[in-house]
Amino acid sequence: MKRSITAILIAVSAQWVSADGLKSLENFMRSAHSGRADFTQTVTAPPKDGQAQRPKVSSGSFEFQRPGRFKFVYTKPFAQTIVADGKTLWLYDVDLNQVTERAQAQALGSTPAALLASAPDLAALRADYQLESAPDQDGLQWVLATPKAQGGQLKSVRVGLEGDRLAALDILDSFGQRSLIRFTGMQLNPQLPAGSFQFKPPAGADVLRQ
Repeated sequence: MKRSITAILIAVSAQWVSADGLKSLENFMRSAHSGRADFTQTVTAPPKDGQAQRPKVSSGSFEFQRPGRFKFVYTKPFAQTIVADGKTLWLYDVDLNQVTERAQAQALGSTPAALLASAPDLAALRADYQLESAPDQDGLQWVLATPKAQGGQLKSVRVGLEGDRLAALDILDSFGQRSLIRFTGMQLNPQLPAGSFQFKPPAGADVLRQ
């Protein structure tokens, strides 16, 4: 795939705030059953041979619905769609006309993406993550979430919220790659079309099942 799938998957799931915003997070977990927003993702690889790497920027739209459903639609600089329908995770690369199909539970495991879709409360989040308040920055409240399990691809996530709304995710993986996702126009509990999270491979597309 043309971007870090790990960053995309973990990106869909974290919804935390700093200590000052824990009540807002509690309200979100209780009341936000669905949502949609536009996003911009900036991926920066670690330095190579002592030289900084040029960031890669992409953008598109995002939707989620509990339990277990979300969708990222990338429109720039090229088209790609990622859909989780509750059972299957679909990744569709338009340029390659290729679809990757994976069991959702296997693909997400205990990543933040799975938590966004299913975690009922803060206790469920704390079962898998060490949560530490982080300083406010860029007008947002932040929290640092570190997985308790060792050896995974995710090293940490800094999550920024504005009130009860997700505004940014700053993701660091075990390879030193950073993915910063900023959400704009976040709407909570919108009326989403019934087929928002259904996916059917396009005619003629190569389908890879993993």
